Amino acid sequence: MIAAMPTDVVDVIRRGDVSALESFLSEAPQTVRNRVDGQRTLLHIATDWPGHFPNVQQTIRLLAEHGAELNAPFQGRHTETPLHWAASSDDVTALDALLDLGADIESPGAVIGGGSPLADAVGFGQWKAARRLIERGARSTLWQSAALGLMDRVREHFAGASQPSADEVTNAFWYACHGGQVEAARFLLERGADRSWIGHNGLTPLAVAARNGNQQLVEWLETQEAISSNSALDQTNSKTCRRTL
Repeated sequence: MIAAMPTDVVDVIRRGDVSALESFLSEAPQTVRNRVDGQRTLLHIATDWPGHFPNVQQTIRLLAEHGAELNAPFQGRHTETPLHWAASSDDVTALDALLDLGADIESPGAVIGGGSPLADAVGFGQWKAARRLIERGARSTLWQSAALGLMDRVREHFAGASQPSADEVTNAFWYACHGGQVEAARFLLERGADRSWIGHNGLTPLAVAARNGNQQLVEWLETQEAISSNSALDQTNSKTCRRTL
């Protein structure tokens, strides 16, 4: 049976009161592995949205010293670890603290497709955390590489005999637009991406670029739309002329 967690320890963690937290853990050491609401560990509390709590590095270290499980999954609809939550909050300080202590950078459970912490960071547009994860050695899929403009990694997916599917190319193109990556978007469009796809959150690539304020990419996408429209019009006019001859 999971023991109840005193609500005041949540406030202590969010305030960054390391001294009070140490006193609490010394008096009730078993609670370091208990769960708030039966779902969140104390490390989840330290990395919960919106993150960036005072003294979070010291808090995480203290919890780990008292036996907190670094890779404990959230017990709910998703199974995100504290590292997923740090990534989702763009909290690089918490992210580094967890990784320095040995958290698994590839642990599964993300809201985005059940993937690694990088999946959540990229999916939610938490770019500082995403780039730090790459710096710390995280692997990236095609769509994650496209969103971050990691062109060497993007090209690797097309270097072998097995090529990405049309759906994978279009999804990566959408994420390149999500991340404001013109070079990646151009590369993927040349390889057959569907720029009119209505993708995640019901947004087209153009819409997601506009939502995220990626003006250079918006202008390029609008140019591509104009080129396509003119090409279609030329083909229609050509067919009409042939019929009248």
